[in-house]
Amino acid sequence: MKNLRLLFFLLIGLSSCQPKTVTPITDLVSKIWKANTVKEADVLVFTLGATSNIKPGYTNFRLDLSQPGKVILKDVDGRTITGTWTVSTDNKRLILSDLTPKPTNTGGMIEYFILSDADGSSLNLERTAESRKTGNTVNQYGLIPE
Repeated sequence: MKNLRLLFFLLIGLSSCQPKTVTPITDLVSKIWKANTVKEADVLVFTLGATSNIKPGYTNFRLDLSQPGKVILKDVDGRTITGTWTVSTDNKRLILSDLTPKPTNTGGMIEYFILSDADGSSLNLERTAESRKTGNTVNQYGLIPE
């Protein structure tokens, strides 16, 4: 009887061990993001809610990934750019392409490294190339949902 009870509990324990479902990164980033912090080169130029921001224009920064494959980027200068977005197959880069109007020196494409695992509550990105708008700096963005 003891062995039967032990076997019963063992079977219940094993049957309750279900593999954890992994949410695709595209589902986690599919929202409208705003700037929480921004570094241009290694200089912190914006923190949401701070009164002494070097670049207060980031208050209006928006990265809208809420529609599958469609991006709307409102950059630090207030200019709105539209195009398409994808995540690389290794989940390490966010790629904005077919951008209109084309940002200077981009060929219509901007790529970001995804710096940490996206969890839906924050998105940390680093641009893979320099931005002309910010004096040819490589920028890091700490984003939160709008």
